[in-house]
Parts: sequence; structure tokens; C-alpha cells
Amino acid sequence: MKEIISIEKILDVLPHRYPFLLIDKVLEIQDGKKIIAVKNVTFNESFFQGHFPNKPIMPGVLILEALAQTGAYAMLSSESTKGKIALFVGADNVRFRRSVVPGDVLTLEGEIIKNRASFGKAKCVARVGEEIACEAEILFAIR
Repeated sequence: MKEIISIEKILDVLPHRYPFLLIDKVLEIQDGKKIIAVKNVTFNESFFQGHFPNKPIMPGVLILEALAQTGAYAMLSSESTKGKIALFVGADNVRFRRSVVPGDVLTLEGEIIKNRASFGKAKCVARVGEEIACEAEILFAIR
């Protein structure tokens, strides 16, 4: 589907709320198998106060969380998973390749490679422009 999914629809699927919702919109989703979302990184993010005061860098764990939320949206956007949540239970093959700083637009891509009733796995990549910031395989428990 090429329709842009707004924050209101994201809030209908994901249980996360401010300040922990880390995706702003979904640009594309294909039958719960592939997804592209966006996180606009601004200087007003609360984590930049301490990470780091004179050289703001988005914490890697939050980039991973943004990827997990993107994969979770793909897994939970079908009628069969309505009302369920996807818990981030692990990450394999994690690599950070570039810092993410205020002003960056983080494009979050996920491809669901396993989707069972109670478990899922997504191959994910976070990019700034054409540069890879982070890549990982994210594991989910579906409850």
C-alpha cells in the first residue's frame, strides 16, 4: 500500500506514547511483510539533554527501538493481530554504522522474515539518506 499512514493510525496499532513513540509516519507497507517508516530527529528530543550536551547523538538503543516499533507496526497492522502487542525480545547481528544527529530524517525499513502467532522476526535497516545508520534482526513476542 502506498498510502501514507498518519500518526493517528499508528497510535491505533502501537501502544507506545510520548515520549517513547519513535516513528512519525509510515510511508509504505506491503501486506505486513515490508514496511518503510520515518522518524524526524529534532534537537528538542529529551534524550539529547544528556546524550551528549555538547555533541548530541541519538542513542543506539533508541535507534533499535525505532526499528522494533516499525517492525511491530508491520506485524500488528492486520485484522488477526488487532489489540495485540509485539514485545521487543531480542536483536541479532546489530551494527551501528553512522551517528544520528538532530536534523536527520531516519528512514526505518523492515522486512518480516518470520511471523507466527506468538513470535516474529524482522530484518531491519535505519538509514539517513542513502547511508546506513543501523542494521539488525529484531525478535518479537506477540501477546
